[in-house]
Amino acid sequence: MKLLHEFKNNLKAGKPVFGIFMKSIDPAFVEVAGHAGFDFVILDMEHGPASFSELQNLIRAALLANVVPIVRTSDSSEVSIAKPLDLGALGVQIPQVSSSEMAKACIKAARFFPKGERGVCRFVRAANYSSLKIDEYFSKANEMLIIIQLEGKEAIKDIDNILKVDGIDVVFIGPYDLSQSLGVPGQLSHPLVIEAMNNIVKRARELNIVVGTFADTLPLAEMWRNAGVQYIAYSVDVGIFTNACSELVKELTNK
Repeated sequence: MKLLHEFKNNLKAGKPVFGIFMKSIDPAFVEVAGHAGFDFVILDMEHGPASFSELQNLIRAALLANVVPIVRTSDSSEVSIAKPLDLGALGVQIPQVSSSEMAKACIKAARFFPKGERGVCRFVRAANYSSLKIDEYFSKANEMLIIIQLEGKEAIKDIDNILKVDGIDVVFIGPYDLSQSLGVPGQLSHPLVIEAMNNIVKRARELNIVVGTFADTLPLAEMWRNAGVQYIAYSVDVGIFTNACSELVKELTNK
């Protein structure tokens, strides 16, 4: 819990935190990210190939390397949200949240009473397989990070109501899906995308809500950091590896 509390304290203090999306199912890549100094890793169940069985070892690797394991769920269903938390993830990042009602449902699925209606089982990894006192487990479980992804026009239309939902730790703007919904797919620097994102950042900051986003170039990451975005996911493990390999091949072959 010390790792989680330090992470939350940094966000409360207005400090930026940096992480990467993980598509690989090799725990070594997660450990490398932690040893490199990243603050968090997003273990991707939406677009990645990991099973829940593999996920628990990725979470173990993150905790071993002192980096916060956050799981992007496959969807917003109760099971998809609860299972990563049962496995010991320190947070869930829920995709395609398009309304305040969806956001409230996500909170209920991720929290135990009195904050939510998450299904109870004390024989899970997060409860030390039942060795953790039940009251202590419930208390700790209700501290885990809840991050909702806003990715389309519907979310933009309902942004004011979404930001009023109690219990959200980070509002994450998914720029790729947002760009597609705005008719400029993949153009993360398009004026329409930048305008929509800046509007969300401004409204969230007015309410002291932490904002996150994805950047796959250093200039974009710097731009959003300067705009007040604190939770920045920089690129993807396999993309970083691909780029590094490509640069090496160019150097080695003098191309």
